[in-house]
Amino acid sequence: MTTPPPGLRERKKQATREALQEAALRLAVERGPGQVRVEDIAEAAGVSPRTYNNYFASREQAIVSAVTADREARIAAAVAARPAGVRLADSVTQAVVEQYTHTGEREHKALLLITSHTALRDAFFDATASIEPPLTAVIAERLGDAGAHTARVLAASVAAAIRIALEDWLQPAANAEAAESLATGGLVVPSGSLPDQLRTALAPLAPAFDAAEQHTQPRRGRPSRPSTPR
Repeated sequence: MTTPPPGLRERKKQATREALQEAALRLAVERGPGQVRVEDIAEAAGVSPRTYNNYFASREQAIVSAVTADREARIAAAVAARPAGVRLADSVTQAVVEQYTHTGEREHKALLLITSHTALRDAFFDATASIEPPLTAVIAERLGDAGAHTARVLAASVAAAIRIALEDWLQPAANAEAAESLATGGLVVPSGSLPDQLRTALAPLAPAFDAAEQHTQPRRGRPSRPSTPR
């Protein structure tokens, strides 16, 4: 099914959101997140503080959105684009890893800020919850009408797994200097490979995805499992 292009109203809303994201990140880089007010972001984006509040609940959310913007929609779209014969667990894992590890210059700037400010890290972790609604919809479509409730459970589990992976990835080194740095909101160095962290966190969900596919699509059978030659 082809999604119709957004209308003028939606394009204007998206342009405003992007202007706020860019302004929030630029001001945070220039001044430091603690020196940026909502009013400053709104003025830099050419909108009122009231308009700003229609898009973001805090300055941290606006700054973090520079790295998380539309990621939930891109993950859902990537899962939907996978061939029907591909195992659902694999489709979700591949989509998550791709969208969390392919970043540009803007995202790198945001990540540098996120790793050095506790409030931004918290907002970054909280942003994983936004993955749940669009992922629920695409999983439910894959499973069929009987899988609507299961789709919600699976999508919520994916969001939780991603958050755990990110928390493990952005954890301080186990030494006194790092602990003191964390306590003051200082730099946290990423630990290990993010793709590996994501795959490890999502791996326990694979049997649940497999069972859901078997239960809700008995006639179509379980996808992507090669048959044994007779």
